[in-house]
Amino acid sequence: MARFTVGLTGGIGSGKSVVARLFAERGVDIVDTDQIARSLTGPHGAAMPALLDAFGAGYADAHGALDRAKMRALVFSEPDAKRRLESILHPMIRDAVFAESLLGTGPYVIFDIPLLVESGTWKERVARVLVVDCPEAVQLERVVARNGLPAAQVQAIMATQAPRQARLAAADDVIENGGELAALAPQVDRFHANYLTMAARLVRNV
Repeated sequence: MARFTVGLTGGIGSGKSVVARLFAERGVDIVDTDQIARSLTGPHGAAMPALLDAFGAGYADAHGALDRAKMRALVFSEPDAKRRLESILHPMIRDAVFAESLLGTGPYVIFDIPLLVESGTWKERVARVLVVDCPEAVQLERVVARNGLPAAQVQAIMATQAPRQARLAAADDVIENGGELAALAPQVDRFHANYLTMAARLVRNV
């Protein structure tokens, strides 16, 4: 049966993970694409044979997982490497995401997709795109405090992600998270009610 789907995204430090947890507490199925990617590239993961064939055995660590630090350095320095990596991983992630979504029992499913805008294909695969938004200065402050990284390193990470305006342009719905965490729950409740209505309509029309 067709399921109502929402793509959840937001920049680093936006609070996307907190929003996903709030939806999960309301009985919504959450499919985490990062978790799926980690499984695919973990020790002897399903993506590892193709990755090692493309990049060489030196990109596996001692446990048979992808050497993330080494791959990250390669991808930052060689744009073609990023394209090759994505051409292998993205189709496998998409297949695993939709397979997992069919196992859920919630009223609808949220795909937690950090790089939804950057991928260029997810927007057409979900009914709604929900962006968790906050000012870039707040993102920077949060990640520096949370991860203990230098501000310059956090800014470099942010520069690899879609600009804030690009995420907002792709959004059907926006949760504002520039202030107190307590302000998130009422917004989640409002969108949850809307999505329940949309999901029920989809079921009636199938």
